[in-house]
Amino acid sequence: MNLSLLIPILAPSLASDIGVPVLIIGAMGLAFGLLLAFASKVFAVTRDPRVEEIISVLPGANCGGCGKAGCAGYAEAIVLQGAPVNLCTPGGPKVAQEIAKIMGTEAEAVVKKIAVIHCSTGGKDNTKWKYDYRGIETCLSAVNIAGGPNSCSWGCVGFNDCLNACKFDAISVDESGMRIIDIEKCTGCGACVKACPRKLIDLISIQQNVFIKCSSKDKGPLARQVCGTNQPCIGCGICVKKCPQQAITMANNLASIDYSKCIDCGVCAAVCPTNAILDTLKGTRKKSEIDAELCDGCHICVPVCAVGAIKGEENQKHNIDQDKCIGCGVCITVCPKNAIKTKE
Repeated sequence: MNLSLLIPILAPSLASDIGVPVLIIGAMGLAFGLLLAFASKVFAVTRDPRVEEIISVLPGANCGGCGKAGCAGYAEAIVLQGAPVNLCTPGGPKVAQEIAKIMGTEAEAVVKKIAVIHCSTGGKDNTKWKYDYRGIETCLSAVNIAGGPNSCSWGCVGFNDCLNACKFDAISVDESGMRIIDIEKCTGCGACVKACPRKLIDLISIQQNVFIKCSSKDKGPLARQVCGTNQPCIGCGICVKKCPQQAITMANNLASIDYSKCIDCGVCAAVCPTNAILDTLKGTRKKSEIDAELCDGCHICVPVCAVGAIKGEENQKHNIDQDKCIGCGVCITVCPKNAIKTKE
């Protein structure tokens, strides 16, 4: 049979069989499209335009330092939940002011915070190792294997989880393998704080200059044994006794500073027998001197001097040993005759 003769006969039938379903599907698609378009109009959620404005002024780091899931999340929290406008640490005061302007409010003062590592180990030459770790080179992985490869179970492991988490290139490694924080680059976002599995990093106001360099909770002899010459806190409590503001407490053999009380005097660092407290202003503070004409020898200043720099018998003129004075200024605050002043 010649099949070509059947094509004209079958063509209308095939067109009818195929065309009807196509028309039905097309009609359904059109109906659903119209329904969705209608629903998008009826149920549309209008986004406050201030959200986009705030996103445009944020730095776009998406660091999470504000406590939200990125800059967009923070912008929505400001507009919809009334979140503070000064939580963006990378943006600082300038961004806070711009957001406040958008929201029609006043921005509270923003005090920049920087990351501080409470450990003086972690380098190639200043860490004692228990074994040669050859696993995945992350701090988190290393600390999960027999408590970590370093002898100090509280100290830095040294695989740079903090450095890798920093989006601002603020953490580097020096020649001995120690992690160094560049306070000019640090935005205080807190990414390194979250990344450290041993919680050795903290955010502290840039206005503070005295830090505990250790996180060990081992007792003195053990701390010295596993840390060696790395200046561990041995829990002796001398800093607690000498602090003029009672800003230091001791818990589990480790000193900690309450920065709401700390006056940055540096006394704790001066009296620490192991140099476990870092004072970045050491040697730069202006020292005190006594005006002999005003001093009546009341002797009140002598016992408050933590470094024994003030000499003199009661009811006689006193003087300050400039070699011992650290410039803490505590004696100035207690002198009833205003006889002690900062040396020019």
